Amino acid sequence: MPTVNPPAWWTPAVKMGLSIAVAVGLYGVSFGALAVAAGLSVWQACALSVLMFTGGSQFAFIGVVSGGGTLGAATMAASLLGVRNAVYGVQLKALLRPRRAVRPVMAHLTIDESTATAVAQQEPDEQARGFWTAGVGVWLLWNAFTFVGASLGERIGDPAAWGLDGAAVAAFLGLLWPRLIGRDARVIAVASAFVTLIAVPFVPAGVPIIVAAAVSGGLAIVQHRRSR
Repeated sequence: MPTVNPPAWWTPAVKMGLSIAVAVGLYGVSFGALAVAAGLSVWQACALSVLMFTGGSQFAFIGVVSGGGTLGAATMAASLLGVRNAVYGVQLKALLRPRRAVRPVMAHLTIDESTATAVAQQEPDEQARGFWTAGVGVWLLWNAFTFVGASLGERIGDPAAWGLDGAAVAAFLGLLWPRLIGRDARVIAVASAFVTLIAVPFVPAGVPIIVAAAVSGGLAIVQHRRSR
């Protein structure tokens, strides 16, 4: 039988980007359901996914809101987790050298998954394909499944009964675990987790994340000075 060659655009970067988009997009169901359970409307949940579009920050935002925290604390927690995307943006600008016209769109699609897909490739063309495939794919599926989860939120009752609260935790761990390379990273992670557990009973919702960020930042500065 004659062999059927795949189309020219079906490259390893595209396959990786699509597989990541499907896996990550499904978490949108969890976010949508938890957002509605936290008191947001369906359209407010969808707006967060369309405009904020960074899963860690979105989960942090609704986590603080559902815990009774203020809007300011929720915004601060989400912003702290979103800072990493600015760092990714600097790296990707140097890597992909995008045209000025597409930079705003590229900035919005700069997340963990699109960055990881791009930097995993060796060829410049593949790096660009990986970034755009993962970025656009995750955005489309994340928003689609956010709508599904938010629409079903009131019907399914308590999201915890379906394990959707656990899905949010799993998403965080999935993002964190591959980055715990080396002793310094593990020390910072353990110290931040310990401080968070201590702070939770004594401070308002959202503040433990801010405290953990301060601790991790301080430790990172100390370790950097030691290495110099």
